[in-house]
Amino acid sequence: MQRTRYTGGEPVRTEQRTWTSERGWVPASAGRLADCAQLVLIFGATVVLQDPRIVESIRKYYPAAYILGCSTAGEICGAQVSDDSLVATAIHFEHTQVRAAHVTLGENSVGQQAGEFLGRALPHSVDGQEGRTEDKLVHVLVLSDGSSVNGSALVCGLIKHLPEGVTITGGLAGDGARFGETLVFTGDTPQTGAIAAVGLYGKRLTIGFGSLGGWDPFGPERLVTRSKGNVLFELDGRPALGLYKQYLGAHATGLPATGLLFPLSVRATPSDTPLVRTILAVDEHEQSMTFAGDVPEGARARLTKSNVDRLVDGAVGAAQACRPAGSVAPELAILISCVGRKLVLKQRVEEEVEGVRDVLGEQTVLTGFYSYGEIAPFSAGERCELHNQTMTITTFSED
Repeated sequence: MQRTRYTGGEPVRTEQRTWTSERGWVPASAGRLADCAQLVLIFGATVVLQDPRIVESIRKYYPAAYILGCSTAGEICGAQVSDDSLVATAIHFEHTQVRAAHVTLGENSVGQQAGEFLGRALPHSVDGQEGRTEDKLVHVLVLSDGSSVNGSALVCGLIKHLPEGVTITGGLAGDGARFGETLVFTGDTPQTGAIAAVGLYGKRLTIGFGSLGGWDPFGPERLVTRSKGNVLFELDGRPALGLYKQYLGAHATGLPATGLLFPLSVRATPSDTPLVRTILAVDEHEQSMTFAGDVPEGARARLTKSNVDRLVDGAVGAAQACRPAGSVAPELAILISCVGRKLVLKQRVEEEVEGVRDVLGEQTVLTGFYSYGEIAPFSAGERCELHNQTMTITTFSED
């Protein structure tokens, strides 16, 4: 596939380069966006991002750009999915301004507090371009630590301090199927326990998004009788981990990684759209499970499973939500898909990315990663949520 792309005729201009241990950077020389890129998206394996020489070389290519990036469970460039690599996508918006903020987690800065900090730190408007008095904030891209953050709480904190109508998309960093250390860029440096956000400002930016799964519930629906935030202790009054292991059978020995194959579908009320939740950790002593997002007491929960065709159909549906029939193709798309989908798809993982390509078109530049959680509204006008096991797509174009 073509590793580098420059789209010079459209308002949103992009170029891509990749790094692998075998070939280094491809291409190795600076591109035409070297001096004008406003934003560089970086998605790479944890071990690659831990090499300071590779990270420093990104800044040499794009000296003036904001960097937004994280570690992954697989990198997406075009219609190709790779591991142990790094994908850099430089972006220049003709009519849109960019600002960034980040926070490092600590004892007094957990999910919701961190979200509130970012919501306050991003300016709600900036001095305008093209004769305007100001450019207002229209969209926020957020990337979060994927091993210790309650994504639901993070989203709630962000929403609390952002202006009404501002959309949010993003995801939780990954570390393959290891569930070890995840990294997020804070400025030029990838760090553990960090969350970063980029705000986009201007009237001429069009954002599209879609988020669909393809997981089918099975077994009885059970009542969440004891939980705290994203930690589940009991289902139907029974220890949650023990009950979950009964369903998994032989798969139980590989927890938490094998839990990705059987996520939990949760609905707080009978009328709610179910949210899928992925296991991040298990506690044998407490017989509890920690998920990427909230599992509230009183909610109803069921196990889910899937197959290749259902997952690919979900990815295609997400792309169709971003590009209604007859609409102009977007210039850029960020794909964030869950590591659990990758484990089910295996060697056929590129089929879901190819399905997105077929809908969005060859002219749309694709980048993204496999994550521990996805952040987006279900559809336009709905509240942003933390999802698991979905393909979440954000598209960008300017008029």
